[in-house]
Amino acid sequence: MGNDAKRKKVSLIFFLLLLCTASCNTVDTPPDKTVLTLTLEDVSCTEAWITLISNNLQLPATINLLKDNNITKTINLQKADTLLYIDSLLPNQTYNFRAISQSANQSIRSNEIAAATLDTTSHNFTWQTFTFGGTAGSSTLYDVAIISENNIWCVGEILVADSSPNGYTMYNAVHWDGNEWNLKKITVDFRGFLITPALEGIFAFSPTQIWLAGGLTIFGDGTNWTPYDIRLITGIDGLSASKIWGSSPDNMYFVGRNGNIAHYNGSQWRKIESGTALGLADIHVNENGEIYACGGNLSTGQGIVLKINSNNTVTKIIDGYYYGSGFDSTKMFTENLYGPITSIWVNSNGTVYAVGNLIYRYNLSIWSYASGIESNDLNSGPFSGRGFSWGIRGKGNNDFIFVGERNTIRHFNGVSAIQLGESFSYTSEYRWYSVDYKQNTAVTAGKKGGYAAIMVFKK
Repeated sequence: MGNDAKRKKVSLIFFLLLLCTASCNTVDTPPDKTVLTLTLEDVSCTEAWITLISNNLQLPATINLLKDNNITKTINLQKADTLLYIDSLLPNQTYNFRAISQSANQSIRSNEIAAATLDTTSHNFTWQTFTFGGTAGSSTLYDVAIISENNIWCVGEILVADSSPNGYTMYNAVHWDGNEWNLKKITVDFRGFLITPALEGIFAFSPTQIWLAGGLTIFGDGTNWTPYDIRLITGIDGLSASKIWGSSPDNMYFVGRNGNIAHYNGSQWRKIESGTALGLADIHVNENGEIYACGGNLSTGQGIVLKINSNNTVTKIIDGYYYGSGFDSTKMFTENLYGPITSIWVNSNGTVYAVGNLIYRYNLSIWSYASGIESNDLNSGPFSGRGFSWGIRGKGNNDFIFVGERNTIRHFNGVSAIQLGESFSYTSEYRWYSVDYKQNTAVTAGKKGGYAAIMVFKK
């Protein structure tokens, strides 16, 4: 045998020995091995939400949650997975968490995760107020959409006195072009008649992709408008829309009275069965396509929150009402969660904020009050600096605005909520129905007495 052949034979034997050694030293994790796993779900400035999952752990079990190697919470684990809520953290800090199950026989440690809390955002805004109409009857703006800081639309009903036969002209929108607000009269053909419908909702993807809702659903480019009589198109009487949201032009959702939900896929309309006859006041879709709607009835105190699933079925998240001297504990998480839910906003991590009597938060199947927001004392006491809320929009757990009665315009920066613009007052004529907040611009829409009103805020 030549030297080359000997070298090749030695190399082959060496390779096989290495392969055997590696194979012999590899040990698969036993399928019954006990494992604890932590997953960070969401953070705010002062809070963290962590999911704990156990595998093959005998339950119930005592679990210690360590924050920076110190026990911060002891849990009596009753099921394989649970959501851990940690508060009293500091803004703009990074904390390390690990879970440990300690028994007489063994100590089981989870993976370690880092949770970086959010920093607070600035409360510093400049602001301007604008009013319209008010000379020929009551005027109101119901919704607002910011396309850019120089392209803003508000919709409603604005009556301006003039020399026309009925003594006024009705406008249904105002538009900001970067220099001034211009009254708009959006008129469309409805079954052979030209009408200027009062508008309740607006949603815009771009300057040339604008949806409007009211008596009719309308799409346009800011100049040319196409009406959709969705009652006639679908053949469903009573199907109407008052608020709009979508994740793309071919995935649009519309909600309105009598529990109405409609979906438009870019070519076809379809009614979605909501399972409720309560009026739906708002809808929001986050960046991940998670869709929530809300509504209720002011006179009966009923409130509802719905989740619209990816297959366009609907799940009731909460559905209940206050019974005067009592409440239905099977439907409400506390006696203070009652009344209609008037607006809803979903952040990028799927945390839901809803307003009405209070500012509520829904995270991974758990309802709570939004931390740092004052309580439901709307009339007196130390937390009386706001009224009933009609609208909420934001950019994160540390940066959202909610608006409502008595000139309530409150900005939450992750730790505290303060009044923006003119002062809150129990006798204020301002009533704000909607807010939009994008980049460094926020706009509220509503009324001041008989005038339609807008406030614009800039950071």
